[in-house]
Amino acid sequence: MTDIDWTERFKGTAALPRSVRDRLNAVARIIRMKKGDQVFGPMNIPDSLFFLSDGRIRVSQGSEGGREIVLYRIEAGESCVLTTACMLAEEAYNAEGTAETDVTMVVLPKPAFNRLAAEEDSFRNFVFAAYSRRLIDLLRVVDDVAFGRIDVRLAERLLTLGHELKEVRATHQGLASELGTAREVISRVLQDFQKRELIEQSRGLITFKNKPELRAIAEST
Repeated sequence: MTDIDWTERFKGTAALPRSVRDRLNAVARIIRMKKGDQVFGPMNIPDSLFFLSDGRIRVSQGSEGGREIVLYRIEAGESCVLTTACMLAEEAYNAEGTAETDVTMVVLPKPAFNRLAAEEDSFRNFVFAAYSRRLIDLLRVVDDVAFGRIDVRLAERLLTLGHELKEVRATHQGLASELGTAREVISRVLQDFQKRELIEQSRGLITFKNKPELRAIAEST
């Protein structure tokens, strides 16, 4: 498949016996996709598990009205919990995965996954530990959307995007998708931040003017 042993990149596979890792290298294949490509989408039933070797994937869900919410991101060294769940249940995705950067994925066919999960405790523990962590993340997203103050969440997101930066490039629609709300809501809160001289806005650009006060909002309850 490749001269590079991809099993070294993942904690769960690196802990496997050498014979099992050799088998993984023999049956898995490498897929590369460009930034902006759809990795998976609604109505597709996955027949393979994938591990993200390089890059980042955004997993989001849209509504009939055109609203979108970002559920989580898959970073290099992680597997996709939604793919695991849909593959095991033999059900179609109800979300979309989009490459936020160029990505390299290791794809493991379902029969090989089933054998490995049945035979190797360390591999099975790796897959389901990742599943549990991501489920907790998803519950946090639901809690934030249902109960979180939007000014607090927006301040948090801006500070995360602008860590050690003086400005960030972000659209109102993009921030709305990240936080699971309407663009109009984001525009209203950003306008309030600007009136309070916490930020300054121009087209697609948000400049920080008072990060300490923005941080105080983010940390408020």
